[in-house]
Amino acid sequence: MILSDKRILEEIDKGNILIEPFRKDCLGTNSYDVHLGRHLGTYKDRLLDAREHNKIELFEIPLEGFVLQPGTLYLGVTSEYTETHAHVPFLEGKSSTGRLGIDIHATAGKGDVGFCNTWTLEISCAQPVRIYAGMPIGQLIYFVVDGEVDKMYNTKKDAKYAKRTVKPVESMMWKNKF
Repeated sequence: MILSDKRILEEIDKGNILIEPFRKDCLGTNSYDVHLGRHLGTYKDRLLDAREHNKIELFEIPLEGFVLQPGTLYLGVTSEYTETHAHVPFLEGKSSTGRLGIDIHATAGKGDVGFCNTWTLEISCAQPVRIYAGMPIGQLIYFVVDGEVDKMYNTKKDAKYAKRTVKPVESMMWKNKF
């Protein structure tokens, strides 16, 4: 079950959902629009290794925007910090973003109950496209959880993406044992 606009507001009032900054005009019928933060990152090496810590170079999107190029993975970040204490948040691209040929996540659209942070975006594009900090980039949808949660994400000792940040975070796959 997906939360409606009224239920999202009720859950915000209860403290189960936090969105900072919150703007009522960004609340859709059953979602909340999030915006592109000012930081982007690209991997320093073209060849990535799942067992290694692949470092990224961070930069700020200039006022005149930045042109994304096909064939490059960009890590972006939402300008909104969110906390979700009783629901499963999903981040999806907006249709207007998709119609520009921009994908905002490769596979990581689902958050966990207890996720408290900005959202790192895995951005790619079909053709060159200019983007801007602050532009609407995606929407959060909240699903009801059926059953009790044993361990919320923000309480896990091994949570890889729990440190609060306003910058995109590179893959932490290297921390897994395989």
